[in-house]
Amino acid sequence: MNLLILKTDIKTKKGVKIIKPLFNNHPFITNWSIDIEDIDNVLRVETYNDLKETDLIYMLKNRGFYCETLPD
Repeated sequence: MNLLILKTDIKTKKGVKIIKPLFNNHPFITNWSIDIEDIDNVLRVETYNDLKETDLIYMLKNRGFYCETLPD
């Protein structure tokens, strides 16, 4: 199981609704959440396959959202 943690610009429940079907229907994502109260709007994604941070960044960018790796 991999845990990917990313910084996003998703700040509202409306933004979460836009990506919800994308992540809920993805075959490699087992669980995900976005903390819209956090300053970095942190996206946490649990995956059991070789899904990479770059894959998530690409998926969100295609939906019009900014996303980057969260520094340690």
